[in-house]
Amino acid sequence: MIIGGAEDKVHGREILQTFVHRAGASNAHLAIIPSASREPVVQGERYKKIFEEMGATSIEVFDIRERHHCEDPKWHAFLETCTGVFMTGGDQLRLYSLLADTLLMEKIRTGARQGRMALAGTSAGAAVMGHQMIAGGGSGESPNRSLVDMATGLDIVPELVVDQHFHNRNRMARLVSAVAAHPDKIGIGIDEDTCALFEAQGLLRVVGKGCVTIVDTHEMSYTNLVNAGATDPLSVFNLRVHILSYGDQYNFHSRRPSSAPSV
Repeated sequence: MIIGGAEDKVHGREILQTFVHRAGASNAHLAIIPSASREPVVQGERYKKIFEEMGATSIEVFDIRERHHCEDPKWHAFLETCTGVFMTGGDQLRLYSLLADTLLMEKIRTGARQGRMALAGTSAGAAVMGHQMIAGGGSGESPNRSLVDMATGLDIVPELVVDQHFHNRNRMARLVSAVAAHPDKIGIGIDEDTCALFEAQGLLRVVGKGCVTIVDTHEMSYTNLVNAGATDPLSVFNLRVHILSYGDQYNFHSRRPSSAPSV
């Protein structure tokens, strides 16, 4: 579950409810990783209280502030029965620096890929999902190389480049700049209070109040990226863009969207 940030924590809480449900509802064993946050204790306890109100009783906050904390045996023991991991928002570079290339992260990645646990990340926790990660940048300009700062992500869904708070912060040009530099990836921009929910067989489904924007480079025929200066506007030909809202789906194998079933 890749969440664009600012998900509803007060009213319907649909996205968070979906995470708890997919992790086993009242039988869920949840791990919260607030390491991206400057206030990990506050963030961890906030989500723990929300998940308890939803009926989950087995919840651990993985308070990881240094890389060696990832070696704590109690976290590894909890992962043996863990059914859901939630990574909070904050600074994606901090989250990456603490978790990358650790056995703990490898266990989480493997468990998610094998379908043994639900894995959700919001905001910074969403940004780290790809092999290539948007670490920062600007907005409100034409696409250009200086508009986006790229780094290595946690490689959970390696074919993606993820941007969050997407339309809310006018980040379309930033995402286009990112995929122009990495045309082997699919760009995915996720609005606030919106989730790209990945299911089996490469299927994405949209949950939440905003949109998920897919920028598909598969048929991209030209970009001037190599010859353009850092702030020169980019040319990018033949991108395919899909904008999906609640219930819409996108198949990453066929690269085709489908509309939500009519009621």
